[in-house]
Amino acid sequence: MSLNSVTSGDRLHIAFFGMRNAGKSSLVNAVTGQELAVVSDVKGTTTDPVKKSMELLPLGPVVIIDTPGLDDEGELGEKRIAKTKQILVKTDIAVLVVDATVGTLKQDRELIELFEDKKLPYIIAYNKSDLLTQKGTLKQNEIYVSALEKDNIDALKDKIGKLSKGTLNGKHIVSDLLTEGDTVILVIPIDAAAPKGRLILPQQQTIRDVLDSHCTVISCQPSELAGTLKSLNKNPRLIITDSQAFEKVAADTPSDIQLTSFSILFARYKGDLTELVKGAAHLTKLRDGDKILISEGCTHHRQCGDIGTVKLPNWIEQFTGKVLEYSFTSGGEFPDNLNDYSLIVHCGGCMLTEKEMKHRIMTAKQAGVPIVNYGILIAHIHGILKRSLEIFPKICQSLD
Repeated sequence: MSLNSVTSGDRLHIAFFGMRNAGKSSLVNAVTGQELAVVSDVKGTTTDPVKKSMELLPLGPVVIIDTPGLDDEGELGEKRIAKTKQILVKTDIAVLVVDATVGTLKQDRELIELFEDKKLPYIIAYNKSDLLTQKGTLKQNEIYVSALEKDNIDALKDKIGKLSKGTLNGKHIVSDLLTEGDTVILVIPIDAAAPKGRLILPQQQTIRDVLDSHCTVISCQPSELAGTLKSLNKNPRLIITDSQAFEKVAADTPSDIQLTSFSILFARYKGDLTELVKGAAHLTKLRDGDKILISEGCTHHRQCGDIGTVKLPNWIEQFTGKVLEYSFTSGGEFPDNLNDYSLIVHCGGCMLTEKEMKHRIMTAKQAGVPIVNYGILIAHIHGILKRSLEIFPKICQSLD
């Protein structure tokens, strides 16, 4: 796969933090070789996190994030600082930029403690080193740099590169379950909710992953599945369906052909499939008045019949027979306090990083709130969860 085609959710996220006028933006520009961030002598020029997907040698595909200053002032400043801390959830490597002529301050040290608490790999870059008359001894994760003079910029990138090893997941969506020459059928509904003229990201990524395995991909709509199967000389290795079509696709798929969904595959790819499967069992424990959080990792225009706000609540209430309350979040929004919820239903997380998706699952687990994703929930409601997990024998056995 071309590095240019790597989606944001699969890129290494490198965030630059620090005090106002420590030179974060200047250092970001020096590292990227682009005027990515606005640079000014006026404190607080960076008012919101600035993100840029790019190719950064020798690292490859990355997302660079320039954050507001940690010492931003006033009510708006507090909001900017809160936004900066949210960025930590999706950060793979942190670069703390410190004014070398001033040294680390209280806010810097607090952030370092936060890095260490979260086990987040980090580097301290002492910027403006060209103004120093004498330099002290540094630790392994520290470096003197000058954004102005471009001193030690390559060395900083090398340090980032060393920390990056092991941070990218190296996982596969489905290809590790296939053998070269296999045929996979993707069932993709084209309805009012489908984007015009294109496929959604999980479908695109799955197609590419299957093709990279030297396997054959056949795509059809739910109404065409039965005819497609009859046209083949041998059974496909696997059928992967959009979760919304699970019930019909399961009815049209012979029992000797394995079946799963894009959402279930992404639960394994970016989340914790075992934990999300456990969450499905809590549907039968819901009571009237319980609150359910339905969360999506992307933002899109809500349409009539939207899966998150319309179909899922309807399916849940038909299955449970309970009258429930719902809250909805999308994009980067995810509540810090989950105590009011009895269940969280999350999308597949294709637009989130693995770290961000796992953080949400862990936050739910720590709060004692069960969490499940769309595909797993829908399969459970339609009584086909075990069948949809047969491709993962250990997890499937846990349902017995």
